[in-house]
Amino acid sequence: MEYSNIKVARENAVATIRLNRPDAMNALSPELLQELSDAVAAVGQDQSVKALVIRGEGRSFCAGADLIFFDSIFGDLAQLKPYIDLLNRCFLQLEELPVPTIAVVHGFALAGGLELVLACDMVIVAEDAKLGDQHANFGLMPGGGSTQRLPGRVGMQRAMELLTTGRWLSGPEAVDWGLALRSVPTERIDDELEGLLASLRGKSRTGLGWIKSITQRGKDLPLRDGLALEGAAFVQYFATSPHPQEGIRAFKEKRQPEF
Repeated sequence: MEYSNIKVARENAVATIRLNRPDAMNALSPELLQELSDAVAAVGQDQSVKALVIRGEGRSFCAGADLIFFDSIFGDLAQLKPYIDLLNRCFLQLEELPVPTIAVVHGFALAGGLELVLACDMVIVAEDAKLGDQHANFGLMPGGGSTQRLPGRVGMQRAMELLTTGRWLSGPEAVDWGLALRSVPTERIDDELEGLLASLRGKSRTGLGWIKSITQRGKDLPLRDGLALEGAAFVQYFATSPHPQEGIRAFKEKRQPEF
């Protein structure tokens, strides 16, 4: 499929989607979001993919929603709900994708860009990057999930500080707050990413999918309900996939499993 607002590549069990509006700092236009939705759906169908990486072309990861689009629809606010629905559908697709998703952040990840980060499973960030939800700085409010996802990632007080003050975090601060996994100098970011990907390529895609799904579904459940969910999934996975048997056989034979 041809895309004009993103770039998609698949190599060595990894799919990479690059937001490709560098002149607009990869602002999330309706066209970009639709392409992103289509690309994520295609990755979900590709059984050879073990991980998805989201990056941004140019000098930033993503500066947020396309404010030119928003400025153009004040006379026709009927366009607003379809945009927000599409935005949230994209982010839910990332959360529900049956492989780990990794955001690689350089430059800015602000407002909608931060919301995109929050929809990914893991985040590698450049030390000099800036992350924040700056909606309040311009009399706006989030529409892509910051109010719902951010407290679970950083805690309620820190979430409220970011949401209400518009404060930006550096890469190391984002790690300290639990918003990112690792922070490295920009010139080392590809090496850090490769180290993480190398540990995923040999895993069972089916197993990764079960782990991610149950973790996502159970995070808001009471512990007893979450344990029941995990236990039922464990039994179903063993009953429906050959991978647990191959994994145990490989362990006994002191070799790497083949999935």
